[in-house]
Amino acid sequence: MQERAEIDERLTTFSDQPERARSIATAGLDVLLAQPRVDRTKIAAVGYCFGGALVLELARAGADVKAVVGFHPGLGIVRTDSSNIVGKILMCVGADDPKIPVEHRVAFEAEMRAAGVDWRMNLYGGALHSFTNPHAALFPQPGAAYDQTTDERSWRAMLDLFDEVFA
Repeated sequence: MQERAEIDERLTTFSDQPERARSIATAGLDVLLAQPRVDRTKIAAVGYCFGGALVLELARAGADVKAVVGFHPGLGIVRTDSSNIVGKILMCVGADDPKIPVEHRVAFEAEMRAAGVDWRMNLYGGALHSFTNPHAALFPQPGAAYDQTTDERSWRAMLDLFDEVFA
């Protein structure tokens, strides 16, 4: 499984170098903001898996995003600069996701509380990693499975946050 090892190595590099991850996320945000029809007052950042960790890094960097949503995101990295977060945070996590163990969730909670962030974390009982991916079973990744109910519930949670933030 050479390909998986290469992916994991690249993701570890981003985890170990938050400024690099933040610069990539910021570059993506800059491309979006350069579009003429974008309402700069209604920006949210959404990410799945590593993308969830990436949008969280974008928020920690102080990006002017009103909401940040992560679906089965990496939460294993605690930062000390979460007080830079200006938007509301929603992390949607499978309670049985082996990539997001209880200690990562507890550390994330402590980080958000210490920074005074408006945050929430929805836990979905019985859900594993990649619960939003209907093709999760095609990938040789233990602890990953699609869960339609959790996918739909987490999507509604995101829409509820958007209603709250952009109303």
